[in-house]
Amino acid sequence: MKKMTEHQIVAILKEAEAGISVKELCRKYGMGNSTFYKWREKYGGMELRISNV
Repeated sequence: MKKMTEHQIVAILKEAEAGISVKELCRKYGMGNSTFYKWREKYGGMELRISNV
């Protein structure tokens, strides 16, 4: 698995919130279940902030 950015992690967590199973996401992105749950603990509830430049 390649290193994911915070933006990518939050996007993956949003997919899970939308109803995609953790098992399916882990297979799609090549990560383990434990990685997903660590990310959810750390980044869960975060919103992406889009700054106007």
